[in-house]
Formats: sequence, C-alpha cells, structure tokens
Amino acid sequence: MQHDIHQLAREIVAREGGFVNDPDDPGGATKHGVTRATLARLGGDLDRDGDVDVADVAALTEAQAADIFVQHYFQRPGIDRLPEPLWPSVFDMYVHSGRNAVRILQRLLRRFGHDIAVDGLIGPQTAAAARAAQGEAPDHLADAYGIARRNYYFRLADQRPSSRKYVRTRAGGKGGWITRAEAFVAPRYHLSQDAFEARVAQWH
Repeated sequence: MQHDIHQLAREIVAREGGFVNDPDDPGGATKHGVTRATLARLGGDLDRDGDVDVADVAALTEAQAADIFVQHYFQRPGIDRLPEPLWPSVFDMYVHSGRNAVRILQRLLRRFGHDIAVDGLIGPQTAAAARAAQGEAPDHLADAYGIARRNYYFRLADQRPSSRKYVRTRAGGKGGWITRAEAFVAPRYHLSQDAFEARVAQWH
C-alpha cells in the first residue's frame, strides 16, 4: 500500500485536536499537536509581534500543523527509510513523543535479534534492521510496534502518576494514549477491558 504522507499528517492533526494548555502535559500549550516550543524552534511568530507565545499556538491552522508534521516529523527524521507498513504508527508516535518513537522501534528490533544502537535516530543500521524484520515477519512488524508503543505508555504512566489520566479514563476505560496506540494494531491484539483493568490495577 502506498501511503499518502500528507493524508497521514491530516489524520494526525485530527487525532491531536484543537488548542489545549494542560498543566500536566510537559509539552505545555499545544494546538493540533504542535507545542509552543516547537513553534519557537521553527521561528513560528504567526502574529508577527516579535516573539513566539501562546497566542501564536492559538493562531496555528490545521494546514500549517500538517505541513510542520510532514517536514519536521516525517521527512527530517527519515521515517521514509523504514518499511512502509511502519510509516503511519511511527509518524504518529514521532509527533507525539519525538525520538522516543524511534527508540521504541530500535528496542523492538533488538528483541528481534538485530544488534543496533538505541539512539532515536534512523540511520543506515536501523533502516536495514527494520527492512530485514519486515521481510522476516511482514504481517506482524507493524502490530508488534503498536504493542510496544502501548507498553511504553503503560510504563510511562507507571512512573509518572500525573500521566495516568491519558491512559485510563475517569470511568476506568482505555484513555487516549492507549486507544491511539491500538488504532495502529490489528483488533485481535487489542486489550480486552478485563486485561486493561488488570494492567492498571496497581494504580490508585
């Protein structure tokens, strides 16, 4: 399947939603998944007042966010070097967590027996290992990555209680991080509600 990168970017924008400024989110003020820090790094003084602040984040359009994602979160890190079935989930995760998206993949590839560094960079060794793993398990690598991503979110919430609201809803169901990871995983690998509750049972 030939993925349309711009369509993938628009889908990420839709998942990210509009303007939020959650004090528990380390990214701070965010709109369409773009943080103030990212805008500042890219020189995004959208209101032309000489600085990049929350007002600039609020002014960001969906189209501008999608263009930022394609250029800085897909092309620049070299996600196109990876097997195409990985593109949607790794791209989505790179927008969400930066180089941790690649580190998750690298750790997964190491478990598959590939001796590569876990440095968050898609260099020749990581790209070659990913292609080899895709050849070895063409029907499973993307699912394995999505499951590894889901596990990353669980571990993050284990360590950082303030993040648990992104993993488990107030009603006890799957939070946005988990449903987002599972959007890229075949339904047969989704956690049942019982399995999900067992995983988070130690949280109070």
